[in-house]
Amino acid sequence: MIKSLNIKNFAIIDEVQLNFDAGLTIITGETGAGKSILLGALDLIMGGRVDSKMFFDQSEKCIIEAEFDVKDYDLADFFSEEDLDYENQVIIRREILSIGKSRAFINDTPVNLKTLQNLSAQLIDTHQQFDTLSIQQEIFQRNALDALARQKEQVKSYETTFKSYHQALKKLEELKAAVDKHGAEKEYQQFLYDELSAINLSEGLQTNLEAELAVLENAELIKKNLNAGFQHLTESERSIFQQLREVNFLLQAVQKYDPEISGLSERLEQVQYEIEDISFSLERIADKTEFDPEKTEQYQAKLDQIYKLLKKHKMQDSDQLMGLLFSLEHQLHGEGDVSEMIPKLEKEIAQMSDTLRKSGAELTKGRKKAAEVLETKVNEMLHTLNMPNALIKVHFTELSEPGAHGFEQISYLFSANKGSIPAEIKSVASGGELSRLALSIQSLVASSIPLPTMVFDEIDSGVSGSVSQKVGKILRSLSDEHQVIVITHSPQIASKADKHYLVYKSDQGKQTKTYVTELNIEDRITNIAIMLSTDPPTPAAVANARELMEIS
Repeated sequence: MIKSLNIKNFAIIDEVQLNFDAGLTIITGETGAGKSILLGALDLIMGGRVDSKMFFDQSEKCIIEAEFDVKDYDLADFFSEEDLDYENQVIIRREILSIGKSRAFINDTPVNLKTLQNLSAQLIDTHQQFDTLSIQQEIFQRNALDALARQKEQVKSYETTFKSYHQALKKLEELKAAVDKHGAEKEYQQFLYDELSAINLSEGLQTNLEAELAVLENAELIKKNLNAGFQHLTESERSIFQQLREVNFLLQAVQKYDPEISGLSERLEQVQYEIEDISFSLERIADKTEFDPEKTEQYQAKLDQIYKLLKKHKMQDSDQLMGLLFSLEHQLHGEGDVSEMIPKLEKEIAQMSDTLRKSGAELTKGRKKAAEVLETKVNEMLHTLNMPNALIKVHFTELSEPGAHGFEQISYLFSANKGSIPAEIKSVASGGELSRLALSIQSLVASSIPLPTMVFDEIDSGVSGSVSQKVGKILRSLSDEHQVIVITHSPQIASKADKHYLVYKSDQGKQTKTYVTELNIEDRITNIAIMLSTDPPTPAAVANARELMEIS
């Protein structure tokens, strides 16, 4: 879950800090006070696009920093794959200079935007206009059905069997290849085996060595050219980035006279963003490129050994040598001839295939029953939330062969209007519909699926007070299991908060600043009463606010 969000020099925010707890956090404020700026800051944390007009003070850089507790998200493998140190507490930081250049960090380690986006997508799920929500992803849709069907162990068993099945198929191919390479006598086979074992073969060894050797041998040229490219793109006094920026300033000055010029200006901004990202990549690669004569000699010696063996065995790459080594190992140390292992393995594969089909059929049966429950309950909830004609359907596409998760592809289809044919969610649902649909589905499965921090915006758009009251109760229930953050104008929803922030702006000299403050109980009552009536609130509104908050 997100623990804190620090924003400095962003839009009309000089500097603010929000601290979050588990449960339901509500953020309110008048229109234009700056609530959307908070979402913009979160968007930057999630790898969103930089806007050169986002600075409160053009002489200072913009910094957005968020701290997360990730111990419940099983992210150790992700951090390992990205070569990052894993910790239960993760800090994501985005720094943007006034020229538009940005850098991203995870626990103070520089990362590219793709890595930032992949991580943050697992930590925050924002529900606002035109967002791509997790409910559109097949993995969420499938997991939701399995959670409702209470078949977590069955899914795990199927996936374990499928992994073994897939490995057995690969091994069968290797054994058949090994049989084709038989024929040498035992003594010669041992000699070949020892010779191949001596070079410690691994998958892709030759390709990796050749690639690394090419870099080492050309390190000076690579470093020189990349640094020169880096300078030309962004760092020199008349860099390409600076020139494009100057051209864009010229276009922006006259874009009001011709709509086409405005479009060209936007395209130039996209080019600037791409050039800045390329420049950062050039700098990063140049920094890690160094000439190492000792390593060069080692790699060359190892490749010479591989080339010698490739020529000897008339093979094309080191992976083929691995296949030969595998064959020799089974011939020398296996039980009997390799060819005798093939029928046994084929029988095992047939048995696993049968097991998969049976367990897959049980999974499908459970998912289809769960789909009926999901359709019924979510449709009922949507009708309650002022979407009387909304309809969600779960569509199953059968696979001819076992897949990693079963024998079907799953997709949720949605229609908001009477008579409309349900289609994929992303193609037919508006922002407000997406939010209420997500809320309905996630509240249904909240107790069974680990969900990221959910941020809802405009979820109360276009609904009555009574419907807002129902939305608030659903959010309250959802927050019992997961962290929920809601930006709202609804007093009914605001009354359900565990923590309540008020966003407001104030004129300070010649500038307008946005401030955020946490409300205590009495301030919450007053704020909700104002939302219900006027400022200052009427006694009746205060009483109503107390009633909504269930305070006597």
